Amino acid sequence: MTEPHRRLAAIMFTDMVGYSALAQADEATALALLDRHNRMLRPLFAEFGGREVKTIGDAFLIEFESALEAVQSALEIQRTLHDYNATAPPERKIRIRIGIHVGDVVQTAGDVLGDAVNIASRIEPLAEPEGICVSQQVVDQVQNKVAAPLVKMPPVELKNIHVPMSVYRVVPPWGVPPAPTSASAKERQLAVLPLANISPDPKDEYFADGLTEELISVLSQVRGLSVIARTSVTPYKSASKSIAQIGAELGVDTVLEGSVRKADRRLRITLQLVDVATQRHIWANSYNREVDDVFAVQSDIAERTAESLRLELSKRDATAAPRRPTANPAAYDLYLRGLVAAREADGAGFAEAVRFFERATELDPTFAEAYAAWANQYVVASGDYLPMREVMPKARKLAARALELDPESSEAHAALANIALQFDHDWVRSEAEFARAIALNPNNVVAHRFYALMLISSGRFDEAKEELRRAIVLDPGGWHRTTLSWAELESGNRDAALELAEEELRASGTSLETHTMLGLFYLQAGRLEEARREADSTLPETTDTERFDHALLNALVGRPDAARAIAAEVERGEAKSYTSPAHLAMLYAAIGERAKALDLLEKDFAEGDQVLWLFYRGVFFDSLRNEPRFVALLEKYGIPNLSPRRWPSPGPGATAGSS
Repeated sequence: MTEPHRRLAAIMFTDMVGYSALAQADEATALALLDRHNRMLRPLFAEFGGREVKTIGDAFLIEFESALEAVQSALEIQRTLHDYNATAPPERKIRIRIGIHVGDVVQTAGDVLGDAVNIASRIEPLAEPEGICVSQQVVDQVQNKVAAPLVKMPPVELKNIHVPMSVYRVVPPWGVPPAPTSASAKERQLAVLPLANISPDPKDEYFADGLTEELISVLSQVRGLSVIARTSVTPYKSASKSIAQIGAELGVDTVLEGSVRKADRRLRITLQLVDVATQRHIWANSYNREVDDVFAVQSDIAERTAESLRLELSKRDATAAPRRPTANPAAYDLYLRGLVAAREADGAGFAEAVRFFERATELDPTFAEAYAAWANQYVVASGDYLPMREVMPKARKLAARALELDPESSEAHAALANIALQFDHDWVRSEAEFARAIALNPNNVVAHRFYALMLISSGRFDEAKEELRRAIVLDPGGWHRTTLSWAELESGNRDAALELAEEELRASGTSLETHTMLGLFYLQAGRLEEARREADSTLPETTDTERFDHALLNALVGRPDAARAIAAEVERGEAKSYTSPAHLAMLYAAIGERAKALDLLEKDFAEGDQVLWLFYRGVFFDSLRNEPRFVALLEKYGIPNLSPRRWPSPGPGATAGSS
């Protein structure tokens, strides 16, 4: 039998961004765009000696004789598409990702096979839209031969590739390489306090709250400025504390405070940036504008803040016109209402927020931020308030639309990261999207937190701790210390974990959820009496999540009645809110009904919620740990570095939407 012919070749994979979503929404437009895409790319493959091996829908597999020719072709392709996109309407833009690797290939029946093909296909999804990613082997051959910078990306594990790979981003002339970081540069810390509403109509409170959130987002674009997340500043809306107190509690050196008055279409926004140490006003200003001018006001605030703190705007904002995500004031008003509704505890504002975002995009179909917020609202709901199979496909389409309109939307990349993680279980793509979201906005606390959860589930504890420490700086009032406690437990630092959990309880002793989580930690540490003490907490249950978690802890310390009652409610269809089969399985496992729990976990995977990846180490699943059905389920999730170790999970209410 003749041995297959092996040879060294450079393999290129290309893939259109957002094509599947467009094809589902408008098949005729998608096919016309695909035809244009094919006609533009094919001559550029041939110009550099590329051989078209095959096309799969909107993707190409191309073979080149050298890595240099492959990279030169990729750069010319992206330059051509970049020039075309500059004048094309949003629905006609063509953005592609390109991945390139060099290695052995085997030709068979007109196709090529081998590791080079597999690795190139895994590298391509790591590229950003209009981007190019290459392997170390490619870099070794093209270094100093192409003008474009080659920037090494954070380490990633490629699915089904067992050899560690270094991946680089090829930065085209119009791209922006990551800014170098300086360990000596002192990062400034800023808190934007909730703006006071002094409008004649108290119902305009939403506008002040929404504008506060928007200012946090805008100021996050200032390089070297760490901006505290909305969840940590909201408690100061009604608190009568001094700037010095607030600064100390949030760990910031500057505070932006002020008020907004809205009367019909007129706005008066008064702001002052205050130095915490001296209580001195760094700058103060009043803006009397029309509602239409609110974006110019936001841009001016960012510029004044950056200048006064001797910082700079990100290059993206510094070279752009004043930030104007929509030209439709009514759409922007609906968007602000949606942001405020989305804050409601335990998902109470979910449906209202969705309606606001949907109406905003109806008024302005090019409103990228509204699409991204809408996508994340579905991600929030998935698995906790609605079945994943119902909302994740919708979230994917919305995030894709947001990125078609604004490829640099950190929120949209974070949504895609969570979709890849929770719904697709594509760990490589998820990590790439999280990295992109954080690179675009280092203050995206939700991206930091859920990237950390991904790292914990993958057994990469030290990296997870770094992400969580960053999340704590950005959101000191959030749940990140509890998650850090969990990471410490996972890595074997039991004493550090309990110390953190006890510290969190001291800081928020009125929270039933904190007592519950500490109880789970005590339980894992073998300190049953302390666990029972936390289970005995009589604090009121303010949310369905708190009721569920508290019942779960009581079941684990030998008091199953509350857990049985909740399980019965769910089985009868009488539960107040959605409970996924996996969450219900936690209750049954905790009260010893193993077969019922396994049935539910298998149902959960088959029906598409699939949240076991986050909870599989939880103590409530200890009784299932060695069950063949449980082990088989975990293997289906493809969790990297899957470990049988068992520790408390971050809590049943901690799926990806929470922040």
